[in-house]
Amino acid sequence: GVPYAAKDVLCTEDVTTTCGSRILQNFVPPYDATAVANCRAAGMPLLGKTNMDEFAMGSSTENSAFKITRNPWDLERIPGGSSGGSAAAVAADAACLALGSDTGGSIRQPASVCGCVGLKPTYGRVSRYGLIAYASSLDQIGPLTKDVRDCALLQQVLSVHDPLDSTSSSDHPAPDYAGQLTGDVRGLKAGVVRELMGEGIEPGVQECVRKAVETLEALGVACEEVELPHCEYALPVYYIIAPAECSSNLARFDGVRYGHRTQEPVTDFEDMFAKTRAEGFGPEVRLRIIKGTYVLSKGYYDAYYLKALKVRNLIRQDFDRAFERFDILLSPTSPTVAFRIGERVDDPLAMKLADICTIPVNLAGIPALNVPCGFSEGLPVGLQLMGRPFDEATLLRVGYAYEQQAGWVGRKCEALSAK
Repeated sequence: GVPYAAKDVLCTEDVTTTCGSRILQNFVPPYDATAVANCRAAGMPLLGKTNMDEFAMGSSTENSAFKITRNPWDLERIPGGSSGGSAAAVAADAACLALGSDTGGSIRQPASVCGCVGLKPTYGRVSRYGLIAYASSLDQIGPLTKDVRDCALLQQVLSVHDPLDSTSSSDHPAPDYAGQLTGDVRGLKAGVVRELMGEGIEPGVQECVRKAVETLEALGVACEEVELPHCEYALPVYYIIAPAECSSNLARFDGVRYGHRTQEPVTDFEDMFAKTRAEGFGPEVRLRIIKGTYVLSKGYYDAYYLKALKVRNLIRQDFDRAFERFDILLSPTSPTVAFRIGERVDDPLAMKLADICTIPVNLAGIPALNVPCGFSEGLPVGLQLMGRPFDEATLLRVGYAYEQQAGWVGRKCEALSAK
């Protein structure tokens, strides 16, 4: 079978799974995640585990407790995050295929800045069993590959109902994804999201996306502008809901059952718990746990968390209305090309803005695909295709047709080629 790499957030039997964190530095799971088991059943050998932002919290893979991953297109730049290791491995030809996870863009944004194809499936399409949770209502596993056909083939392997995951859908059996890559997209309608093509999007990125839209129009796709009025609230909504779920999910790392346990003298359980987590969690993880606990606390739950859930529903309704008119929606995947390592470490707002185009998709629970659509400043730019729930097939069909017409497949990373 074809070998693949797996993001280190997926449990792998008898293989260390760290989640990019010191608190799980020596954790060896006794079982495989369902996604890993499905790959094994398909005859695919596991090459290894890939680096990531700690507990999938980050957009640059600089939050890993172990090492920084570099972008194969420019070794002084980030590979995106949190699945930066998977994207870099595919871009550098270290792996043909890789698995990632996507909570707010963590497959698509790294795929964009590394020049790969990356798919975030519909929430419930792929089993999350064995995925170490960050935000359970947002997390989803998906493929990163060199081209759309490989993405379709790997997604086929992953798209199996799993009774071990209560959110795994049994109502939408997966079609033959690769069999639908006909190249014919005539008659489809695409909406270009107005709110994701203006302020905050680099001019070079906008230009690449506009040219991609023109290419799709030449292929017979009718494209026009569409508005998603509540998209502007997606970032603050995400940074209430995701930390809230994170504070609950990460409470399990207590130094008792598995993972790191402090070796410092302790007076009681609470002292051991506090010292273990202070030593084991990095600063970004600690910050999100604190934020999440705050918004769930008495007196703030209604003001923040409950309100965020209501706005999340408005965002979902915006997408529902758009898909009454359009088959797919289009936008940039990342608002910028890959930025330099260390450039945004002390600017948390700028770091979070890396996901402004991708977060709305996770809040709505719909599928989205990144395909390379050109270069700005010599670095890859990605086009994001968004689809109706459980309609990954249309995204892959359009992505394949665009890919064949545009001819970006097979271009090598110049930074590595020069070495």
